[in-house]
Amino acid sequence: MRTLLATCAALLAQWAMAGDAPLVHPPLKPIQVSAHSWYVQGEAGPASLANAGYNSNAGFVVTGDGVVVIDALGTPVLGEALIAAIRRVTDQPIRRVLITHYHADHFYGLQAFKAVGAEVWAHRSGREYIEGEEGRARLEQRRRDLDPWVDGKTRLIAADLWLEGDTSFRMGEINFEMIHMGPAHAPDDMVVVVREDGVIYSGDILFIGRIPFVGDADSKRWLSTMDRLLALRPGTLVTGHGPASTDPARDLGLTRDYLTYLRTEMGRAVSDFMPFDEAYARTDWRRWEKMPAFDAANRVNAYGTYLRMEQEALDK
Repeated sequence: MRTLLATCAALLAQWAMAGDAPLVHPPLKPIQVSAHSWYVQGEAGPASLANAGYNSNAGFVVTGDGVVVIDALGTPVLGEALIAAIRRVTDQPIRRVLITHYHADHFYGLQAFKAVGAEVWAHRSGREYIEGEEGRARLEQRRRDLDPWVDGKTRLIAADLWLEGDTSFRMGEINFEMIHMGPAHAPDDMVVVVREDGVIYSGDILFIGRIPFVGDADSKRWLSTMDRLLALRPGTLVTGHGPASTDPARDLGLTRDYLTYLRTEMGRAVSDFMPFDEAYARTDWRRWEKMPAFDAANRVNAYGTYLRMEQEALDK
């Protein structure tokens, strides 16, 4: 089914470029994880034309007085598809979008939500990203690689409310908590706790079923952040990538083991004054190399970790 959806998305893009059809995405499947909480699950690999940029998860909570959305997916068209998926569940107004972190695959769909009047909340560190060179460079890369799903009309949407730290609010019958856990995967990492449901939306602090994207993240803090996440005792954890988890202590193993391995191997290379290219070639990647996103992410992750370990060594 996922292969079929990817093929349909590619065909729709071709038709749209030819002017034969509007640019739309095949329907997203809402998955219910509790009485009020839902999510949609993206493809396992990196964002590409083959999956129309649909490689991350997003969630939504039906409160009785409106819908709270967690992340907006990776293209404006996907944002529209997410709204359509929500509409198949409820006709309550979409009031608020909470962004777990300002990475392209989690917020480029915001244009669609602003068009229906939703307000956006996020941690203030995300503002530095979208106003800086990194955010602009990523947008240009997405316009090149994901056209027409991301094109010249795609804009970086700022939050209506930039949060300084943790916050909480109530909507309808549901109490929400937003807890700042960055810098870990990203400086602005926020997790969203749905108290009445025992559900936590973790963003990219936890990956299931694919290689995490690490880049230049603070992997040492990221590892300790996973312990903080477990201490919240989630009944269900909806990750940024992969299926929801009802056993977070078990399912965080992939992310924890991968980060630990990167730090061990690249840390050893730094201690031995081994150049990165040689260190990468000598490292045994067999445990990870068959996993989705390995080819796209692993070398970037290893290099970012190598630089991180150099900096940690200098700071001692």
